[in-house]
Formats: sequence, structure tokens, C-alpha cells
Amino acid sequence: MRYFKLIIAYDGTDFHGWQIQANKPTIQGEIVNVLRHVTQENVQLHGAGRTDAGVHALGQMGSFRTQSALSASEFQRALNALLPPTIRIAAAEEVGPDFNARWSARGKAYSYRLYRCKVVPPMLWRYVLHYPFPLDEEPMRDAASRFAGTHDFASFAASTGSEEDDKGRSTEREIFSTELARSPEGEELVFTVRGRSFLRYMVRKMVGTLLDVGRGKLQASDIDRLYELRDRSKSGPTVPPQGLCMVSVDLEESFRL
Repeated sequence: MRYFKLIIAYDGTDFHGWQIQANKPTIQGEIVNVLRHVTQENVQLHGAGRTDAGVHALGQMGSFRTQSALSASEFQRALNALLPPTIRIAAAEEVGPDFNARWSARGKAYSYRLYRCKVVPPMLWRYVLHYPFPLDEEPMRDAASRFAGTHDFASFAASTGSEEDDKGRSTEREIFSTELARSPEGEELVFTVRGRSFLRYMVRKMVGTLLDVGRGKLQASDIDRLYELRDRSKSGPTVPPQGLCMVSVDLEESFRL
């Protein structure tokens, strides 16, 4: 048996997220279909994280095992030849049997892009949230810095859809770093967050809360109060998915080259 790691980039606009769903196009489903066609095996693909419908990736990580004799570069060429152009295998590498894209990941980095000018260029609209209205950015930066550390993010997470599961899950998460900065051209406000793991819609709720701070509906100091409240109705709205991108996956030290 042989083991492979993939670095995957995709435009999530036309897909119902990463995870395979019956009768719906998904990133994982598209890649699995090609792998099974190429290997003639019932290949299973593991991902480092599950992006939601409409969310993009530059550095999603996947792993699979196979008895195929194809090399990593041959898998990369075959996948890119047969996948839709909205999904690309940026890199492929043969790894050891202990590697798993989900369990070998130490953390993930996401970015969310807010386009601040009056008119969105047509080549950008699928990847940004257009917000040309006034925002006070300094308190937003203060609020963004308060997400770093280990906190209970219950106020910033969507329901799982099951009341029983919601009661049983831990909503404590560790955030390594955050940044809210203007793009080099000054046209975008970009929120970047790195953490060990994330709850469903967590980053999008964080951005919605930052927007409420920028609009004056919340204060930066309210972030600390929201941790204590554990009430998602008190935080900002869940912003749309198109501005969100999984930028990279960090590996545990033992799996780094």
C-alpha cells in the first residue's frame, strides 16, 4: 500500500462544500471520482478541514492510500487533466503510512476579504464581500486581536443542526494569531486567522462581529463579554461564504520536511 498527500486549490462557488453529498457536486466528491477512475480502486480521500458551500481554498490538504504504481507527479497530472478547471492539485507527494490530512494537521489559516471600493471588478466578485460603506477600522483591529488565544467560541458558531449534538460538543478553540489589514493596493480589508481548529461558520461569524464593531453596533470590548454569554444571537451576522478562503494547513512537527 502507498500513501499520498495532495495540496488542493479550488473555487468553491459552484460546489456544495468539501464533503461528499448525495446528488450534489462537492470538492471531495469530484476528486474521489477521478481517483477511483484512475486507480480502479475504492479510494477514500481525507481532508484537513470541511469548507462550506461557496468557500474557496488555496491550500486545502488531502490524503489517500492506493496500490497503484503511479508516482505523485503522475497523480497530479492525471487529476488536473480530468478534474474541472475550478479544482487544481497544486502539489502531490508520496508520504508514509502514519500521515493523515486531518489528524496530522496542527492548524489551519483562513482569510476573509472585504472589498471597500464602490464598484467590484467582475473578476473579483466571486471572491470578496462587497462592503463600500463607512467602517471605523481601528476598533475593528482591536476586536480582531481579542480573538487570539484559547476561548469559548459558542457565541461565534452556528448550530450543528442537532440540539443533542450542540449540547455535547466542546466550543473551546485555540486561535494562534489574527490580523486585520488593508491589502497592498488599499482596496480590500482582509481578516486573517490561524488556529488549531474551527467551529462551523466560526470565521464568518467573527467577520460579521468585526463589521458590527466597525459600524458602531458593538464595541471591541464586547468580544470578551460574548465569550461569557455563549449566545450566538448576540454576536454579529454570519457573512456570506464567497469572501472566505482556506489559505494553508500547518502540519505537526514530525510531518514537516
